Amino acid sequence: MNAPLATSRPATAMRAANVRDAVRRMGVTPTALMRTAVMRTAVMRTVAIIGVLLVGLIGLAGCGGGGDRSQAAATNLSPQVRNQLAAVAGIGQGHSTVVTASGTSVDIYSAPTDTQPSSTLASPNQNGVKRVFLVQAKMPGWWQVLLPVAPNGSTGWVRSDQVTASETPYRIVVSRGRHTLQVLRDGGVIAVEPVAIGTSDTPTPGGRFYLMELLQPRNPKGAYGPYAFGLSGFSTSMSSFDGHDPVIGIHGTNEPRLIGKDVSHGCIRMNNDAITRLAQTVPLGTPVDIAA
Repeated sequence: MNAPLATSRPATAMRAANVRDAVRRMGVTPTALMRTAVMRTAVMRTVAIIGVLLVGLIGLAGCGGGGDRSQAAATNLSPQVRNQLAAVAGIGQGHSTVVTASGTSVDIYSAPTDTQPSSTLASPNQNGVKRVFLVQAKMPGWWQVLLPVAPNGSTGWVRSDQVTASETPYRIVVSRGRHTLQVLRDGGVIAVEPVAIGTSDTPTPGGRFYLMELLQPRNPKGAYGPYAFGLSGFSTSMSSFDGHDPVIGIHGTNEPRLIGKDVSHGCIRMNNDAITRLAQTVPLGTPVDIAA
């Protein structure tokens, strides 16, 4: 039997949706619905990828509406330098550091020594969600972050005066072979849920991502269930989906009988009660690791 997600609210999915609708009318973005932890200056480990395709969500005109194609160059750092940065940042201490845009945009630099940004990401994004980034390393006045752009795994540097930092004790681990999604808090497993993943033609890519946004489909009983997380990466087998970038993510389903199988375009599908608990538990910026 799967363990229930810890600290989830007892409200039903319908009640949660009503609450979120009320909050939206007050002008609060979806990001504000997610719980964030206390501010800190330590940083967690690098991020890479997890998979899903989002279609028909609020603010999404098809799969991948929440992603950006900004081509910020990844910083080439030697393993020795990366280890030094990780040590300075406090990486490996069990929590992850997340930074959130404090203004209307965030400048992305290829290196902290650059005088001009390589790209700029607007905040909030096109779905009305503030920009969040998962931190990899820290230098005085700078954060190195995983970017929600193609190609997957792209990194860049952001100035500390353009973002605010917070901490998440959560981590999500997806095993494609076992068709399971684990939720960890402070390194300990608090929940295990069955999931469906991509087919052999449209596989769920492996690696590390982070939760970029939380959206509510217009129809909570539709193909994407009551909630869908947009992630920081893209399908590696599709160049587009319905004319849009093939952003990956985690969402509910109206076909629970297919849970445990390889049936999606790369998505991670969960039962609707499980995705509801997940949406009420983990904050944006939480790292998501996809394993074999």
